[in-house]
Amino acid sequence: REGEREGVSEGAGPRQRRGKMEALVLEPTLYTVKAIFIIDNDGERILAKYYDSTYPSVKEQKAFEKNIFNKTHRTDSEIALLEGLTVVYKSNIDLYFYVIGSSHENELMLVAVLNCLFDSLSQMLRKNVEKRTLLENMEAVFLAIDEIVDEGVILESDPQPVVQRVALRADDVPLTEQTVAQVLQSAKEQIKWSLLR
Repeated sequence: REGEREGVSEGAGPRQRRGKMEALVLEPTLYTVKAIFIIDNDGERILAKYYDSTYPSVKEQKAFEKNIFNKTHRTDSEIALLEGLTVVYKSNIDLYFYVIGSSHENELMLVAVLNCLFDSLSQMLRKNVEKRTLLENMEAVFLAIDEIVDEGVILESDPQPVVQRVALRADDVPLTEQTVAQVLQSAKEQIKWSLLR
């Protein structure tokens, strides 16, 4: 009788148990993004951030990335369901941008993350989103990704605030971490402003 009060009889069949388990699996969650990675046109990793333990080792991650790249780099579509995951992607010149979510994830949310990442990088790199420029500005790229997604939770989908926050963080580099060229440039600007007063 206790089981009946809870809504499930003692002899609950597999269908009732399965329905209850599916309800638990499909509960809404903020942890939307499983991974973000950028691959060059040879299928080699430029950068990758994984937000869960689906692929715990670097070897498994690289194998997954290679498999995704092999199945997507020749297609014109932007969304795929591969290995039980939703994959949204975009290519530009010599780079492929990927955002990965679970198979139950809303593709529009993943596309919003992808577009925010690409548009932010495009603005930050002055529309020169290619491998060489990306590698030269890797710190800013990681900052942008961290502003968009944190531990799999989408924080931002508008590129403007992302670009502004990355610019603010880049200006706050301590003197000890600046290159000689940056220090000289800063000194030149200060001298110029003092002469113009």
